Amino acid sequence: MTANECIRGRRSIRQFTDRPVPHDVLENIVETASYAPSWKHTQITRYIAVEGALKDKIADECTSAYAKNGEIIKNAPLLIAVTFIKNRSGFERDGSFSTPKEGGWQMFDAGIATEAFCLAAYEQGLGTVILGIFDEAKAASLLEVPEDRELVALIPVGYPAEEPVAPRRKPVEELLSYK
Repeated sequence: MTANECIRGRRSIRQFTDRPVPHDVLENIVETASYAPSWKHTQITRYIAVEGALKDKIADECTSAYAKNGEIIKNAPLLIAVTFIKNRSGFERDGSFSTPKEGGWQMFDAGIATEAFCLAAYEQGLGTVILGIFDEAKAASLLEVPEDRELVALIPVGYPAEEPVAPRRKPVEELLSYK
């Protein structure tokens, strides 16, 4: 699979089969995602794999703002919690900010790593969807996320039970300008 095929073919999957995700496949995906670039090679992104009762508890207790996300999580055999180590990306060793974007680079790096994770999962035949609407504080508590980390996204993962078509994309002329 070429990078072009992977990027154009990956869709957000919200329906999964009940087939479990083998841990060795997940470990391969994380190893591949670890090659995502990061600020000064800080590699701040960390993943927590959640299965079974805790996954369902997160679905039940952390998705009241958008209940559909709870259904998606329950339907997936695996949930990945994406976290990052705080105060490294975009910071100097003395703790000052490196750019006017201040700590914004943390989310940028976590986003790059999250997309790399999803593309690597797609290459392995798995479906993913990146969820951002959930009770972050409650989920972080249930997951026992360390104080030096921040929970940024939840990714249900599994073998797809659907094949959504790609939505229409904006034309290049709208996305690209030259100066």
